[in-house]
Formats: sequence, structure tokens, C-alpha cells
Amino acid sequence: MPASEQTIAIVEDDASFNRALVRLLNASGFATQAFASAEEFLARAKPNSHACMILDIHLPGISGFELFDRLSVDHGPPPVIFITAEDVETVRQEASRISGKICLRKPLVADELLGAVHEQLRRGGSGPESGEGESETWN
Repeated sequence: MPASEQTIAIVEDDASFNRALVRLLNASGFATQAFASAEEFLARAKPNSHACMILDIHLPGISGFELFDRLSVDHGPPPVIFITAEDVETVRQEASRISGKICLRKPLVADELLGAVHEQLRRGGSGPESGEGESETWN
């Protein structure tokens, strides 16, 4: 599927960072839908309507991990890229429990983020290399 037909959900509570992610992904040919919280995502997003999610771990209210768990129960685990400003062992342990995880540390490098998006799209069946081995990324 061409990038322009793949919508990436961004769940990030920092409005300026959220806008920067939208601009980067739009400039790279992706459609985006941005949400300021997990609660907003749950209220507005249609189930299975996103090819991939960029999900901040530390959100007010429902955390990124909690949102991932809820979506996994209801619809199977979505292709996700976790992002966080923290580099602590407990965050790494939580991220490592999730199959096919990618966790990037803020500030993000554009090429790393775009590479992670393409990797998740391949894993999610949206690209030519879907179904290949799983890997972990922590930058």
C-alpha cells in the first residue's frame, strides 16, 4: 500500500512535538491522525483504522502501555512505536514484554523514526517483508 494510503496515529500529549511528528510524517507521504491523550484516541479513533501507531509511553491519564494493552485485547496488538523521554530500566523491561516492539527515546532522529515506521508497516502486513523475524530497537 502506498504511504499516502497508510494512516499513522500519533498519541502524544506535547502539542508542539505532536505537530512536529505530523509535519515529518506528512512530508514523507503518510496520512496522520494526531491525538493529545489515550482517552482522546479511544473516543475518536475507529478500530483498526491505523496502519501504525506512534505512542508516547508517559501520557496523563491512561499511559501508552495501558492503551496498547487495551487495543491488544480488543483488536489484537497494533503495529506500534513507543516513544519516551526517559531511559530507565523499568521502561525498557515493560517495552521488552511486548512482541515486535520498537521504543525510541526523545528527542527523535527523523531517519530513525521513519525507518521504524517502515519496519512496523512491513511487520503489520503492509509491506513486502511482513512476517519476517522480530527485533527490538531501543535508541
